Parts: sequence; structure tokens; C-alpha cells
Amino acid sequence: MDRNAPPSASARRRRRVVLVALAVVGVAIVAFGPVGMALRILSVPLHQPKWQVWVLTWNGVALSTVIALPVAALAVWALAHRRSAAGVGSPWRRALSEVGMVYGTVPWVWLTLQPGARPGTAPGVVLLVPLRDLLTMDPVQIVGNVLVFAALGFFAPLRFASLASLPRILALAAGCSVLIETAQYVLRLDRVSSVDDVLLNAAGAGLAALVSRPWWGATAEAWPDRPTPARSAER
Repeated sequence: MDRNAPPSASARRRRRVVLVALAVVGVAIVAFGPVGMALRILSVPLHQPKWQVWVLTWNGVALSTVIALPVAALAVWALAHRRSAAGVGSPWRRALSEVGMVYGTVPWVWLTLQPGARPGTAPGVVLLVPLRDLLTMDPVQIVGNVLVFAALGFFAPLRFASLASLPRILALAAGCSVLIETAQYVLRLDRVSSVDDVLLNAAGAGLAALVSRPWWGATAEAWPDRPTPARSAER
């Protein structure tokens, strides 16, 4: 058989049919699947041009976060170039870690502090029994809680050598989560202050920290937060 011979007309037709079928399936997935659903959700604020929609709803905050991505990228570039000119070590790593922590955490925290249906009038609810509230959460709530401090858990060890430790990341995320739950109760936002939220927030940060674990050593080498005992002894 001549392997260099051109494909037959029937083979070319089958190839075209397969390509067209794949294209149709791809368009269907984008239009009607998870990607299309996400695009439709994000486009909701565009049809309701009110500032309350943009800052007080999940859709608006999500779209605002997407729109702010170029601004975050510009901030990384500006910080890195400024530090590079000043002779600071690892300027891009520093800039990306700092902006990443802020960009990936602030929108989630803002969403957790949104009021419920009866802010200021509904009594605060506190759930301190672990896993009881978790059994009533839907998958979206669980994923959202896991992602609240995921960016913090991923980038904090890359920026601060003193935080390059899983127990410290868990403690940091849990402490921040306790502050949020306390604020929800004190401000009477008609939100449930639950220990399960704290557990999920800390777990999300811990999992994200494990993802960035291979690069922790480079953080300590690039800019140690404090001198090692050996270096102190030499001085």
C-alpha cells in the first residue's frame, strides 16, 4: 500500500462529516453547556445597568471581577517593573503573588458580607456543631466556601516565607474566616454564622497551598523573611 497516496474521495467526505459533527457538538457545548450557562449568568448585569446589580449580586460581582482582570494584570506589570528598576529580587514573583492574593480573595469576601433578605431585623444564627450545616448545603455553596481563601492559600506561601507551612496557612484562613462569620453576626446581615463555613474556607486554602507547594522552596531562597540561624551565627 502506498502510504503517500492522497486519501480517497470517500475518506475525505468522512473526514469532513466528522469535523462538522465535532464543530456542532462544540458549539452546542458552548451555547447550552456549562460554558454557555456561565456566559449567560455573567451577562445578566449588562441587561440591568444599576450599580446595585453590579456590587450587590453574585452575577454583578463575578462580571466585575472578570472585567477587572486586565487591571490586575496591569498592576502586576507595574509593580514588577518598579521593583525591577529598584533592584528588588524576584520582582515578578512578588508582584504576581501580591496581586493574586488580593484579586482572588476580595470578591469572595465581599460576597460573604452581602446581606440576606432581612438585614438588621432578623436574629443572628450561629451554628457551632461541626458538619451539621454542611449536610444542608448545596454543591454551589460548598464550592463557593472552598474557593473563598483559595487564592490566599495558593499565593501567600509564594510571597511570605514565614507562611510556607500548611498548618500556618490553615490557621490564617481559619482566622480570617472566623472574622467574617463574626462580622456577619455582629452586623446582623441575616446570614448564618457557621463553623462549617470556617472548616470549608480553611480546607480550600489548605488544598490551594498544596498545589503551590512545589514552589515554596524558591520563596525561601528568593527572600527569606528572617535570617537563618547559620547566617545569624556568621554575623
